[in-house]
Amino acid sequence: MIRWLMTAALVLAVSAPVSAAETLKVGYVRVMDDAQAMVAYEAGLYEKYGLDAQLIEFSSGTDLIKGIVGGQLDIGVLGFSNAFTWASRGANLKIVGGAQRGYHSLVVREDSGIESVADLKGRNLASQKQGSTADIVLKGVMLENAGLKPGDLNIMGVAPAVAVQSLVGGRVDAAFLFEPYDRIARLVAPVKQIYQIGEVWPFPCMVVITAADTLNNRKDVLWAALDAQREAIDMLENDPEKAAPLITDYFIKEDTIDSRDQGPIPAVDVITQAIQTNDFSAKLTDKDIDRMKELAGIMQTQGILPDEGTFDVNALLDLSWQKAREL
Repeated sequence: MIRWLMTAALVLAVSAPVSAAETLKVGYVRVMDDAQAMVAYEAGLYEKYGLDAQLIEFSSGTDLIKGIVGGQLDIGVLGFSNAFTWASRGANLKIVGGAQRGYHSLVVREDSGIESVADLKGRNLASQKQGSTADIVLKGVMLENAGLKPGDLNIMGVAPAVAVQSLVGGRVDAAFLFEPYDRIARLVAPVKQIYQIGEVWPFPCMVVITAADTLNNRKDVLWAALDAQREAIDMLENDPEKAAPLITDYFIKEDTIDSRDQGPIPAVDVITQAIQTNDFSAKLTDKDIDRMKELAGIMQTQGILPDEGTFDVNALLDLSWQKAREL
């Protein structure tokens, strides 16, 4: 067992009460894609904008979306495909802001002989839960473009930390990973990165999602949360050295990581580098929205969304906050 890898669990972190502050419950997943939620909390930005915030951790966006649909959360930072899935079942959800453009890498064991995506045929691959955004782009983009079908390999849906452990132990040949787990895997396991989907097929992986009723009834609160997260994104993009110490403990509990060939490396340096590989953005551009529509078509092909007609992505978007802020 690697001591510094944290298992996925439900964690509740409550901020100190703020006089006359509005309560806010934010759902997140412990991956770098959700760093804006963590930084906004740890840097006191939610408090700055008059919010008494709670961060509630989920093991996947697939689980997190249930909290939004059920009214237990005000907002969540997660993959937009989750909103598509639940909207197709009748849930009244809104995508209200951007977060991060997809960084998903394929890392393979150096002794596996895998040099391309096509070489995954017949191999064991650790990835995310079935139906997650990562799972959808893995099957509908990465494998599809390589001429592979999901049944051509053994895909195991596990938490990122478990995927890294599986690479270290040789239980899988490859893994499809977010940051910082891609970076951690390359430090501690005999693996190399051979593919990064953000370079091949950039898309707005993570967005901010809320329930339509919450947006209607608590718009000022949600807009304040988006303001706080936008400031957090500015720090992540422009001052990663300042942001990294705030969130390192979310991913690595030890002060250093014992790499295979470089010796001990400060954990904060690993997280700083992981932040720098990501593309954080509070704004959803026209290109982002076109890519979302393209992914909706992929989801229809995969049978996740009903295949009749065209899924109405625009009906899920409420970009009034970014228009008001002239993003």
